[in-house]
Amino acid sequence: MSDRISLRGLTVHGFHGVLDGERTEGQDFVVDVELDIDLAPAATSDELADTVHYGQLAEELAAVVSGAPVRLIETLAGRLAGVCLADDRVSAASVTVHKPQAPIPLVFADVSVTVERRRS
Repeated sequence: MSDRISLRGLTVHGFHGVLDGERTEGQDFVVDVELDIDLAPAATSDELADTVHYGQLAEELAAVVSGAPVRLIETLAGRLAGVCLADDRVSAASVTVHKPQAPIPLVFADVSVTVERRRS
């Protein structure tokens, strides 16, 4: 299947990280997701009920990012992939978590982790 829904640049303040300051002050995380889903039913019916409601998905993802802290963005990305796959119509999800304010004492553009999960 080649149908996809993409949500890019979802920016949410969270408290994830290994260092104490990351867990007390927090920082912004940027999330990109791509969902593999058959869009033919929605294209035929023109009904929101036949596809993933990306506004609702964004709220669910934001709740995870702003919720219980984890130490690693790998863990966060895995949890976000689980949210994406909670909809049975989604056959696979790719989730990238960007940590643009990572505590690196050098000039850098971005740090990110990408996980890809498929329905078994």
